[in-house]
Amino acid sequence: MEYVYAALILNESGEELNEENLTNVLEAAGVDVEQSRVKALVAALEDVDIDEAVEEAAAVPAATGGAAAGGAEADEAEEEEDEAEEEADADEDDEDDDDDEAAGEGLGELFG
Repeated sequence: MEYVYAALILNESGEELNEENLTNVLEAAGVDVEQSRVKALVAALEDVDIDEAVEEAAAVPAATGGAAAGGAEADEAEEEEDEAEEEADADEDDEDDDDDEAAGEGLGELFG
């Protein structure tokens, strides 16, 4: 998680997100830096607008919280949506088990 935080610090301060800068931030924080993780994160964020991604992430809890405040009907609708997502995820997991074993679990495995 500290790798992502370092990337956010660089973005917020207007610094270029590159391997050298990311490594410097992590070392300044006392993190034992793994260069493979640094390279992977820089590559993953190469075409990402971090400000836009943060805004979208911040909007999700607000939308969910507003719906939940609507009462029991909203709670039921949210539960049904969650169940549908879980079923879809389960179907995808069944199909992608072989791929997941070969490829790992994406960024979560790299940085979590």
